[in-house]
Amino acid sequence: MDAHSRGRAEDIDPADQWVLNPQTGNYELRLDRSAGQSVATRSAGVSPSRTAGRRGATRPAPPRTEVPGQRTRRSNRSGSAEGGGHDNLTPPGGPGRRKRKQRKSRKKKALLWIGGTLALLMVGTAGAGYLYYEHLNSNIKSYSDDGAGTGGFSTDRAINILLIGTDKRTGKGNGSYGDKNSPGHADTTVLLHVSKDRTNATALSIPRDLITDIPDCPTEQEDGSSKVIPGSQGVRFNTSLGQAGRTPSCTMRTVKELTGITMDHFMVADFNAVKTLTSAVGGVPICLDKDIKDPDSKLDLPEGEHEIQGEQALAFVRTRHAVGFGGDLDRIKLQQQFLSSLMRKLKSNDTLTSPTKLFKLAEAGTQALTVDSKISEISKLRDLGLELGKFEMKNLSFATVPVVDNPAEKVKATVVLDESKAEELFATVKNDISLTEVEAQKKAAKTKQDALLKGSRADASDVRVDVFNGGGLTGSAQKTLDWLQNSQGVLKSSNKGNAPADVAKTQLEYAPNQADQARKLADLMGLPASALKPGTENAEGLEAMTLTLGPDFKGAGVPISGPAKAPKVEKVTADEQKCAQ
Repeated sequence: MDAHSRGRAEDIDPADQWVLNPQTGNYELRLDRSAGQSVATRSAGVSPSRTAGRRGATRPAPPRTEVPGQRTRRSNRSGSAEGGGHDNLTPPGGPGRRKRKQRKSRKKKALLWIGGTLALLMVGTAGAGYLYYEHLNSNIKSYSDDGAGTGGFSTDRAINILLIGTDKRTGKGNGSYGDKNSPGHADTTVLLHVSKDRTNATALSIPRDLITDIPDCPTEQEDGSSKVIPGSQGVRFNTSLGQAGRTPSCTMRTVKELTGITMDHFMVADFNAVKTLTSAVGGVPICLDKDIKDPDSKLDLPEGEHEIQGEQALAFVRTRHAVGFGGDLDRIKLQQQFLSSLMRKLKSNDTLTSPTKLFKLAEAGTQALTVDSKISEISKLRDLGLELGKFEMKNLSFATVPVVDNPAEKVKATVVLDESKAEELFATVKNDISLTEVEAQKKAAKTKQDALLKGSRADASDVRVDVFNGGGLTGSAQKTLDWLQNSQGVLKSSNKGNAPADVAKTQLEYAPNQADQARKLADLMGLPASALKPGTENAEGLEAMTLTLGPDFKGAGVPISGPAKAPKVEKVTADEQKCAQ
């Protein structure tokens, strides 16, 4: 039965009112099956109104389904929510109608996803401009970020979102999990970094048992007043949420203290998120290398492939005693594999072409989601989703903050930072360097190299260069000089001995009017673009270029490798399917 033939609004199944038009890639609202000609079409990602969420603005009412026993909430939040277009109510086939421009791939626009359980909550609501817009808005819960963030994401820089899974016991059937009578902890925490160019992302897991310092946290109270929650030194990371009245903004501050990276937003979910989302998509495929029987999580699965949802899915991500060494680090690996599989399921055609599943995702996602107040409306989540949905799943890398067992403990229960490895990884994320080799980055590096090396070359006899040893093997400068003069005809060269300071990599410094000499020497030496350091002022008279040999120098005439790669860390990309061990 269609919407017009039903007696009560609450009996309407929203999914039954929408059909996919294969010509446009849009879902179209069937107002009357018998008429067949009048449809209300909304493109994926389009806001119901350009003024949605604006205080005092008149908003055209989007089609929605009334929920029994629940009053539709009117938005009273401040700030604008810019939309990407408007509803098209023109009947198809009318005279003089302009031909519709071919839409982009439905798979790209129907569902926008990000890496992590909480980020996935936005997906069902962000991608398709759904029915009962106001109802979904009323589902979302929010907290203030208390000034701990950047003030909101921007389209012209990298995005950092803190994804938090709490073990607070809420909802039916969750009494056997988590800490009874506790306000919850930051049980699972992921720092999601999306690159400035949106080609790649890193999901960095922070162990809950990591010993760290929690700073003082100004926190908004229910009555609107502010209270500073005192910090703690040398405590578990997971106490940054829930304990002593701490809200997600305190976890944001703790992560900044730990990593040096300021978050743009946070998203929080409890146990129900895993149960409702996996059920909404019809189950998530997993693979086990061995039987798992964990009496604590109540997970009982034989070796092989399975599709899990609801309580069983929650038990899977909560288990730890039956995998690896039975610790939290092994559970993190299991959760990363599960999230990868969940995202693959969300991106599959089976999900994207099913209005019923998409509606279930919208409902489940918004009910399980708690966000900071700057993104507490569907329209704002959609705008964020548009940015986060641009990278391919194969370019999302999961990694874990490097840690070691706490040396202060005889019975190992907590971990501490592996300082050198952790700082290197934090710097990699902060400097927007991908853990995944992205094709776009390779092309960008090649373009940069081509640009630096493009142009005329000086004759070898006209190249003037001073050679320094800045960390290469003993005698490297003299051997290079001999090779340049005797084999390559670069006679205007000299050995200047040791450099004033060592360098990390071989580099050639030159003035703009020496670019033709630099290109010639780069050809002879096999220098990559990353080794060329052009200056801003022209050289005067017979001034020479400066070639400083670094540890990467292999020998005269031996080409030097290209740009540095990201540090080696144990990671998994979201397109890989691995079996839990």
